[in-house]
Amino acid sequence: MMIRKKMDKRYKLKSMLFFLGRLNSYYQLLLRRSVRGLVRCSADLTLLSLSKRRGTALSLFNRLRNYHISIIFFNTREKFKSNQDLQIASHVCCSSPLERLGEVNESKIKNLKSKALIAVLVSIVLITSCKVGKEYKRPDLELPNQFNNVSFADTSSIADIEWKKFFTDPDLQNLIAKGLSHNYDLMTAMKNMEIAQQRMKQAKLILLPELNAQITAQTYNPSNNSLNGISAGSFLGKNHIESYQAAVNLSWEVDIWGKLRNQKEATLAQYLQTYEASKAVQTQLVADIAQGYFNLLMLDKQLEVARSNLALNDTFFRATQLLRDAGLANSLAVERAASQKQTTELLIPQLEQDVAIQENALQVLAGQLPSTVSRSAALKDFTVPDYLSSGLPVSMVSRRPDVRSNEMALMAANAQVGVAQANMYPALNITAGGGFESFKSSNWFNIPSSLFGIAAGAVAQPIFQRRRLKTEFEVAKLEREQAVIQFRQSVLTATQEVSNALVQLDKLKQQKNISMAQTDTLRLAVDNAKLLYKADLANYLEVITAQTARLQSELYLASVQRQELAAMVELYRSLGGGWR
Repeated sequence: MMIRKKMDKRYKLKSMLFFLGRLNSYYQLLLRRSVRGLVRCSADLTLLSLSKRRGTALSLFNRLRNYHISIIFFNTREKFKSNQDLQIASHVCCSSPLERLGEVNESKIKNLKSKALIAVLVSIVLITSCKVGKEYKRPDLELPNQFNNVSFADTSSIADIEWKKFFTDPDLQNLIAKGLSHNYDLMTAMKNMEIAQQRMKQAKLILLPELNAQITAQTYNPSNNSLNGISAGSFLGKNHIESYQAAVNLSWEVDIWGKLRNQKEATLAQYLQTYEASKAVQTQLVADIAQGYFNLLMLDKQLEVARSNLALNDTFFRATQLLRDAGLANSLAVERAASQKQTTELLIPQLEQDVAIQENALQVLAGQLPSTVSRSAALKDFTVPDYLSSGLPVSMVSRRPDVRSNEMALMAANAQVGVAQANMYPALNITAGGGFESFKSSNWFNIPSSLFGIAAGAVAQPIFQRRRLKTEFEVAKLEREQAVIQFRQSVLTATQEVSNALVQLDKLKQQKNISMAQTDTLRLAVDNAKLLYKADLANYLEVITAQTARLQSELYLASVQRQELAAMVELYRSLGGGWR
């Protein structure tokens, strides 16, 4: 029985040595092959680089250990002709425990290390100098040399004036300040900017490697009929295999084609897009509050006109009643005078309703609950300057936040084209790790026997992705072309808005002058008609007609004054003012 056990043990030892010898021959053959480019050979071995002439089987069994090896060659034709050369290569690329398998030539080790290091540095410098994709260049824009209705071009612009200096009324300034602090649309735009800012902070570190720490402990119960099960029972005296590891792993993608740089550029452009978009929301908010405030003053003026004309209509109505009582007028004249008075009375509640609605709208723009708006100024206190500098059209492109936002979107789309194109080319990933590893918890952190290290490099070239990468690249180019169209459209719209505002200012100024003259004429006509009516030289219809015309002209004058102020605000906004 004892003889049979010894024979079985010898048979197992011979089988193991034969297997290890074949494994060693396989790796020697692999290493002797001529390597062109970057070749990665990874192995997870129970025992590596064993030789029949290197000790006995029992001594090798005592060295049972897991080795994680990655060997990287850069354009080398070095031939490994012996076990010693294999050990030298393993010593260069792997962890130190292999040194116990035999003495090595230190000069050869240093030579191989220096060659490998130089090859790695040269390769990284060469491949990182490549970058696909086009650098951003602003597309050609069709812009006039100067805006319409401008006699001469001026480089200065009212858009450069701060809104506090452009709008000097204290009540209006208070409303705008509340809006900038509490308006929900502006707060949403600011949050979008903060989100983009966080992504930009991440993009700044995109070129750096990733570093992770990991601690694992596992046990493996192999089958008793498997090679691992027989080996564990014979050599470890256990029916299971334990593994303990504490490691720090590093992963780095070399930016060969500029993919990561393009991603960083796209993220930065997206952040600037949200930043410009928030400024565009602010300029629109400032303009809306100013427009609403001037509209409120117009309603106040129209309400004052309606009440003033109601008093005149009431005076004429009473005079007509007295004339009827004296037999100098008939009942029809009294009824027409009463109807005229009622028409004017009807305007008052309508205007009061409009005033309340406008006040609520202003408070909501300011982020406040609906309520009355305090104001001390009147519509007549505001005048539009005779000259408002609009600047050059080309400067407007750089001043208007919404146009700048569209340009930033174009820059992001251009960078995304580079990212999509780089995804179609080979990617180089370098990984490394090191730490403590053992199959026993008792000697897990023994130094240096439990130390291990691993380094690897991999080049991945997409071959067939069911046209996914090609589609992404073509879509990215189309989205860039779409962004160009949107940018040009925004420039065209901005030019139109500035031109419209300039035309409105010019024509409304003429309308205001005519309306003021008409109002003065009709006021005089009403006074004369009343005197003639009392002298029985004019009938009541002429008086009523004159009063109606006067009321309409005064209401229209207030509307024209408000429109002129609104055109001034629109010019300020369309030129890009309001965010400073």
